[in-house]
Amino acid sequence: MSKNEISHIGRVKEMTPESTVVEIISSSACSACHAKGLCGVSEEKVKEIEVPTDPYATWNVGDEVRVMLRQTMGLKAVWISYVIPLLILMILILTLSAVKLHEALVGLVSVCAVAVYYLVIYLMKDRLAKDFVFYLKEK
Repeated sequence: MSKNEISHIGRVKEMTPESTVVEIISSSACSACHAKGLCGVSEEKVKEIEVPTDPYATWNVGDEVRVMLRQTMGLKAVWISYVIPLLILMILILTLSAVKLHEALVGLVSVCAVAVYYLVIYLMKDRLAKDFVFYLKEK
């Protein structure tokens, strides 16, 4: 594994000639703790990722594989999903507050602007999916 790649271990759930569905378990940082059953803070989520099928793939349904993504794409995802909305929110709050609008209106407009941003991202999901291409490697 290269230093410039992000990877997760997953299990092949379904394979077609076009795509392979891999199930990965996303764990919180404390999921390895021996007291996680008592604490209730730890969480594990099962996620399914669709990856283009490699015609030369040697794995089958049920095999463990490593799901890979270039690190630069992971950073791009962080910018799109967290940094840009935070900037939109902060810029609107600061500028609308400086104009002396009512606080409730400032909050409402700022949150609505971030909601519109996420709606646009949702509508562009097919285009973004072409940029974020996962690939599989042997575990």
